[in-house]
Amino acid sequence: MAKIIAVANQKGGVGKTTTSVNLAACLAAAEKRTLLIDFDPQGNGSSCLGIEKESFKDMNVYHALINEEAFEKCIYQTELPLLDLCPSNNDLVGAELELVHMFARESKLKVALEAIQDKYDYIIIDCAPSLNLLTVNAFTAANSYLVPMQTEYLAMEGLSQLLNTVRLIRASLNPKLALEGILLTMYDSRNNLCKLVATDLQNHFKEEIFKSIIPRNVKLSECTSFGKPIILYDITSKGSEAYLSLAREIILKTEKPSTTSHTKMAINDRIPKFEDYQVNP
Repeated sequence: MAKIIAVANQKGGVGKTTTSVNLAACLAAAEKRTLLIDFDPQGNGSSCLGIEKESFKDMNVYHALINEEAFEKCIYQTELPLLDLCPSNNDLVGAELELVHMFARESKLKVALEAIQDKYDYIIIDCAPSLNLLTVNAFTAANSYLVPMQTEYLAMEGLSQLLNTVRLIRASLNPKLALEGILLTMYDSRNNLCKLVATDLQNHFKEEIFKSIIPRNVKLSECTSFGKPIILYDITSKGSEAYLSLAREIILKTEKPSTTSHTKMAINDRIPKFEDYQVNP
């Protein structure tokens, strides 16, 4: 059964969609059957994987959420063999209004996923930058949530609001919802403020902060306009290295290998080496 991870932060511009897309791609490259659910009405996650919006206007996550179509019919293959996408577009804006009057409205995504959950190892949900009914659905369906955080002080204020929402979800809808980790993004080692915020977060949250840190990287910005994840756009970039490292952390944490070096090495071997890919400019 798939591990479902919701990537969420109500603050925009923190690298949430970039993280969702590239984490999903790196998990797929590590031979994990992976599904990315674009749960943001802006549909940026779908664009980042090069899926044309016209091709899924009649079958996307909106139709699966309101039970108009079976979830499996709303899934599309991507350029990576083990990575599938359930796309979204502006139709998803109307879903929240429709859900208000539905029975068990907070659990619609969880119920919809039950039919396809066994087909994947990981399901990544790219949430909208808000704490609305769609995000509540994502948290209710997920096993854990991952929080991308830009290394600046204003981002820390938004984190407390998110954690409060999670406490409410745990109390009433999903008591097993766990924190997968906090991911530091857009980190610039030349910026003293970035260093200071990163140190404060690491001191406060300790092991809840991923060891992998996503740097500011031109290639990460460029790859979205080409409709490719970073590992297919420039596997040698610092951004690619960082997301491969993040995927490795999550796999090791999820699979809980034995303490034998042989088992750990076997899992590490599934993370591709840079030379295994050709750079697609």
